[in-house]
Amino acid sequence: MIKLTGISKSFGKQQVLKGIDLQVNKGEVVVILGPSGSGKTTLLRCINYLERPNEGHIAIGDFNVDCKHAHKRDIYELRQRSAMVFQHYNLFRHKTALENVMEGLVIVQKLPKEEARRRSIEVLEKVGLGGKLDAYPSQLSGGQQQRVGIARALALNPEVILFDEPTSALDPELVGEVLAVIRKIAAEGITMIVVTHEMGFARDVASHVVFMDEGVIVEEGTPKEIFRMPKEERTKQFLKRIMPEPAYSI
Repeated sequence: MIKLTGISKSFGKQQVLKGIDLQVNKGEVVVILGPSGSGKTTLLRCINYLERPNEGHIAIGDFNVDCKHAHKRDIYELRQRSAMVFQHYNLFRHKTALENVMEGLVIVQKLPKEEARRRSIEVLEKVGLGGKLDAYPSQLSGGQQQRVGIARALALNPEVILFDEPTSALDPELVGEVLAVIRKIAAEGITMIVVTHEMGFARDVASHVVFMDEGVIVEEGTPKEIFRMPKEERTKQFLKRIMPEPAYSI
C-alpha cells in the first residue's frame, strides 16, 4: 500500500502541492487527471523523491518517511520500492535496449551481470521487444523506446510503478502499443500510479481516478463516478474541455 499524507511542495514562492492526501492499495491502478500546471507530475516526482517535498509523509509498504527530515538512506529506500517511467524515455543513448534495462539492476541493486541479463531479457520479451535486445535508442521508434523504459521499471520489481504521461511524447499511431503494454501490466496486478490525458485508458484500466487542480485533489472515485457522475464543478468543466462528447451527466 502507498499512503501520502500532507504532501506539500513549493518552488520559491509558488506552492505547487498543497497538502495532498492519497492512498493507493496493493494492485490498484490509480490514474491522475488534471489540467497542465495542476501538480500531477510534481506529485509523482515527490513519491520517487526526484523532487523533495517540503512537508508530509510518504509510506510505501511498511516503510514511512517524514519528508521534512528525510535522510539519504530514506530516499534510497523509497527509490528501491518505486520505479518511474518518464514522458521522454530517459534512455542512455550509448547503450542498447538490454544494457539500458540492466543498468539499474547492476549499479543500484548490485545483481551479478548474468542474473541482471536474464531478468532484463525476460522483461523485454514481456513488453514485446525480445527481438530488439541489441538495438540502440536511435534504432527504435518512440513507442519501442517507451517500452524499454517500462521494461526497465518492471525489472526492478518495485512495489509501485509511477507513469508520467507515458504516451504524450509519442506520435498518435504509436500510442496504442504503449497503452497495450500498460494494460497487460495492470492485468497482472502490479500497483501503478499513472498521470495521463488518455481518457479511454483511464476509463478502461483505472480502478481509481483522481482529479487534481491548483495543487489539490478536487475529487476522486471510481472511473464511473468521475466520468459519468462527477460532483465538483471543476471536474465537470475539465471533462467538458478534454472530451469532445462528455460521457458524464450533470
